[in-house]
Amino acid sequence: MDCPDTCALEVTVSEGRIQKIGGSREHPITAGYICDKIASFGERVYHESRLLTPLRRTGCKGSLQFEKITWDAAIAEITTRFREISARWGAESILPYHYGGSNGYLTDGFLDELYFARLGASRLARTLCAAPAGEVALGMYGKMPGVAFEDYPHARCILIWGANPRASNIHLVPYLRRARKNGAFIGVVDPRRNFSADEVDLHLPVYPGTDVAVALAMIGRWKQQGILAADFLSQHATGLDTLLQEADQWPVERAAEVARVPADDIRRLADVYAASSPALNRCGWGLERNRNGGQSIAAVLALSAVLGKFGVRGGGYTLSNGGATKFDLKKIFGTYDWNTRELNMTRLGALLAGEADPPVKSLFVYNCNPAVTAPEQGLILEQLAREDLFTVVFDQVMTDTAACADIVLPATTFLEDREVRRGYGAYVIGGSQPAISRRGEARPNQEVFAALGRAMGFEDEAFTWDTETCVRKIAEAIEMRGGTPAAEALAETLLAGKHVQFEFPGATPVQFGTVFPQTPDGKICLAPAALGPQPYRYLPPTSEKYPLALISPATSKMVTSMMGEFNFPELRLTLHPADAAERGVREADIVRVYNDLGEVHCRVTLSDRLRRGVAALPKGAWRKSSLNGRTATALCPADVQVVGGGACFNDARVEVARL
Repeated sequence: MDCPDTCALEVTVSEGRIQKIGGSREHPITAGYICDKIASFGERVYHESRLLTPLRRTGCKGSLQFEKITWDAAIAEITTRFREISARWGAESILPYHYGGSNGYLTDGFLDELYFARLGASRLARTLCAAPAGEVALGMYGKMPGVAFEDYPHARCILIWGANPRASNIHLVPYLRRARKNGAFIGVVDPRRNFSADEVDLHLPVYPGTDVAVALAMIGRWKQQGILAADFLSQHATGLDTLLQEADQWPVERAAEVARVPADDIRRLADVYAASSPALNRCGWGLERNRNGGQSIAAVLALSAVLGKFGVRGGGYTLSNGGATKFDLKKIFGTYDWNTRELNMTRLGALLAGEADPPVKSLFVYNCNPAVTAPEQGLILEQLAREDLFTVVFDQVMTDTAACADIVLPATTFLEDREVRRGYGAYVIGGSQPAISRRGEARPNQEVFAALGRAMGFEDEAFTWDTETCVRKIAEAIEMRGGTPAAEALAETLLAGKHVQFEFPGATPVQFGTVFPQTPDGKICLAPAALGPQPYRYLPPTSEKYPLALISPATSKMVTSMMGEFNFPELRLTLHPADAAERGVREADIVRVYNDLGEVHCRVTLSDRLRRGVAALPKGAWRKSSLNGRTATALCPADVQVVGGGACFNDARVEVARL
């Protein structure tokens, strides 16, 4: 699944039916336990909304009126329509729309990519998450492996910035507890308080979009104190002057005013971090979801550099550790061209409404549910209802997006087929075996895109491979930092449903000890080109008309929108009690949350764990969970930031009133 932990699972099956999903004790991180989300995944496998056969729409879009058809008929109709659209509008009028799904090598970026490349379809810039963070990390450090979870207990100061391990990285929590038991100071920067007072030493509830100001103020304070790691920086970094010039603009008092937090708390965070060794940052993706997101990620990742917090176990930073694995598709498919236009997935509504030229006349959605996950939900739903938009949705259950499709294809879950998965937190690569037979006529991605490729007449040998052959080919294309097993041995391990751990010197990587920046010059770039012409520029994310900042954080119930069909029955808005009192709103009242883009009707929950001036609606909630069929994305702008074209969900500004 889309989680840094990359758990290994043990599945109990009786008479061909899943009885229990648990965690394997053989896996170094899973250690025998898993989150409730995956423990209950069997409910998705057997849910009434599970897709078991290909479907063709017979009524209006969104009416859920479909007829069953055969796979041959579905493949033939898709192929015929794609040929017609290509002949009239050009193949770029076909847009594959996808994100991570189960995030495996077989199901994402494999035969699907080859198929759409051969078709000449538009390419998709995947920007809903991690695009700014990825661009910045690549520009600053290359794909340098980060601090392993196992090494967190060595740290004496840990900053958790823009991440909530309790909801989306639960296996980090025991390591945080061990670190704290060992005497570590733990500081959390987040608009919400996700830890209790006895679990962390300082919670800094910054106003959304102001993280860059706080991080620059910390750096500026260290400069004034004369404690920057001058020797380390002169040897290992470039762009320091640019960073320090921006930091000079942010005295602690100014940053505190903008971030709406006490200045003394920023000073304390800075001073403890500076005085501690080892010290590390767990930088999450929450702080990137606004117009200042890329700049904020860069400033936070610079904290380790300017004080030289490297070279010791438990010192440095963790963002994504996925770069420790290299996967080279050219080793599998050879060189092929796919140079068509690239369309930003954040702009889906506008693209369908005519922003693209040539127009988007067909949408092929897989591993994704844009009706509830992409910004400007109202516009997207309006466009998905168009009769002239040929839409194919390939998914496991009847999602809100699938309800608007012309053709619906049933997909297997990860429990019904093989997959190969790399960790982006845990340093493992694992293979999964099917625990049960495929339900109904569900098929895995690689089989479906191979069938589509053959139907289109593409002659690539890859479109004839079975799943085992695909796994063996993938094993040949994987490179692991620290040493890669022989391809045949790796393939057998993956086919057996086992995992392989990375073999770094000393078991886990030490930044600037055993692993170093993978930038062209081997140095940290503190002013990467990805930041644009005005590095570290702060843009005030405020609105006089709509005074509440809306955030849409992950929950412990869903992986983005997956499991929303059964695990999230009611959408609720969270407000601080003082904000609610100002609006005459009480616990459990029905409210309308609104701005110029739309409105959401739901009940309200009051909590002082959320800072004042901020409202929260969970991301990924399905339309049925609200009282008017709209969710958080109905209120989120489709603006994109300068760094990586990333989505700006948390720039949404709203007002709340009793309904």
